[in-house]
Amino acid sequence: MESSIIGYSRGDLSAKTFQAFNPRTGKNLSANYAHASEDDVSRACDLAKNSALELAQLDGKSKGIFLRTLASGIEEIIDDLVVTMMAETGLPEPRVRAEAGRTSGQLRMFAELVEEGSWVDARIDLGQADRQPLPKPDLRSMLRPIGPVAVFCASNFPLAFSVAGGDSASAWAAGCPVLVKAHHAHPGTALLIGQKVVESLKACNWPEGSFSLLFGDGRTIGKSLVEHPAIKAVGFTGSRTGGRALFDLASKRPEPIPVFAEMSSINPIFVFSGMSTKQTEEFASGLLGSATLGVGQFCTNPGVVFHPGGEWGDHFAKLYSRMMQEISASPMLHDGILSAYENGLNSLSSCEGVKSLHRASSKEIVEGSFAGTCVMQTNARDFLADEAMMEEVFGPSTLLVSYESQEEMQKLAKVLEGQLTVSLFGKDIDLKKYGELVAILETKAGRLLFNQFPTGVEVCPSIVHGGPYPSTSDSRSTSVGTGAIFRFSRPVCFQGFPNDWLPDELKDENPLALRRSEG
Repeated sequence: MESSIIGYSRGDLSAKTFQAFNPRTGKNLSANYAHASEDDVSRACDLAKNSALELAQLDGKSKGIFLRTLASGIEEIIDDLVVTMMAETGLPEPRVRAEAGRTSGQLRMFAELVEEGSWVDARIDLGQADRQPLPKPDLRSMLRPIGPVAVFCASNFPLAFSVAGGDSASAWAAGCPVLVKAHHAHPGTALLIGQKVVESLKACNWPEGSFSLLFGDGRTIGKSLVEHPAIKAVGFTGSRTGGRALFDLASKRPEPIPVFAEMSSINPIFVFSGMSTKQTEEFASGLLGSATLGVGQFCTNPGVVFHPGGEWGDHFAKLYSRMMQEISASPMLHDGILSAYENGLNSLSSCEGVKSLHRASSKEIVEGSFAGTCVMQTNARDFLADEAMMEEVFGPSTLLVSYESQEEMQKLAKVLEGQLTVSLFGKDIDLKKYGELVAILETKAGRLLFNQFPTGVEVCPSIVHGGPYPSTSDSRSTSVGTGAIFRFSRPVCFQGFPNDWLPDELKDENPLALRRSEG
């Protein structure tokens, strides 16, 4: 039996246990995992609180060494990860290896960021004792770590958005202890990474409490974590219901804390008129690949396509639905996602004006959590009349919505909720013609794409993986890229302090050679 990791020791083994589920076979796996006790949670939070001050004093070089050590450590256990993660998720080996590479890559990306150091946004305003009518004080500010961060593992990215994923990497880079709530669907994968985290922390002489890994029921453990006074911020990727519940808990605390929750998005695509036959076929093929990638379980999965009506629209809808019919059913990550997918399709199909062009029958699947593809169709008028059509259906399905005019397309854009992405397909000249539409969509999404599909998030400094509510709980943030570090930091100003006492980032001589704002 396996228990939680509490600092450098293990948790309670006396609680009830659970097992992971193989979505391909429909059978439970043999390993048992003990639910974390209240004492486990409290001890993990106390250790994190006690380690926070020491972590906050670490320099960029020290943090970079740990992040690189962990990245190499993950690469050392890739074969073990392939076996365990494939059994727990049904994902193919190439996906496991690719996601492991992304996880190690983003750890090294944050290592480079903190080693260079300018991310702290050092600002210096020199004092002017002789300024009239009042002297100007010496003011210097920089970003400092916010404190212990609770991270909730995502179900759809068992590595890149989980134990050592982007939330944890950016929190460690900022200098924060991290407490991770493992996802119940892939505890073995979480444990493999968690053990490597501990090994790396010890090798780098980081204090106990820099990391803990908690198994158990998401609602119980999650509530205890978010409500604990030691926790200063939350990172979450999952459903709107789950993210909103954590946000509400955090806001009701005696000391409210920020929750950076990535929740739901239909990632709409707007197609302009004028596509040739060849372009239409290429678009349909690209849409097929994007909508079914990972069995539609990517947060940037394009769920709704707004397209011209008439003859072109009819041709495109028939072509696309025929392509979708050729895609075989595949296992989703766990039965909970499959159940939510089927419920979402049932809800969408019951909306007035929605027609099903293709829907694979789940009755054909006898075991496991296999999901089939689906294509539904409606028009702009009916879509505008029913908010239920704007709800995310997480899986390999697409809702096709035909529009008749530019004005109708703008109405569609205006009623959209906040999105992670919005994609536009057309000619360069269309961007000028539809300039007002683009301006509207800029207020609706964190990332706008032109003639490209939204799945496949490039991990780099300029990426924005966030957006207005309900795609995230804070549209000013991103959970991917180097900008993710700003979620777990806060500005601190030092006024009138002697130069020798100041952090190296703020000293007159600029010993770290940082890019600074000086006035």
